[in-house]
Amino acid sequence: MVQMEFAPEIEELVDVETDLGQGDIKDLIVHNDDHNTFDHVINTLIKVCKHEVHQAEQCTYIIHFKGKCAVKKGSFRELKPMKEGINDAGISATIE
Repeated sequence: MVQMEFAPEIEELVDVETDLGQGDIKDLIVHNDDHNTFDHVINTLIKVCKHEVHQAEQCTYIIHFKGKCAVKKGSFRELKPMKEGINDAGISATIE
């Protein structure tokens, strides 16, 4: 008698991102300058972008050494108030 072995059926799950009418995903970019302190930038990222301390510190070092850093991703609608909050703190930020 021949024994047949059957492999279990494999189901592949695919993560599909759903666009809820918010448009393309953008980056909130913070740019380096010569007048804001590390502490001011760190505290602003914590307050405005809801970063954890460690994340805000890392972003601030990237801004300092690379000239800019994408500190948040999201729709334009989500990022605009954060950009304005960062700008209100005297820090240069753009949405790209």
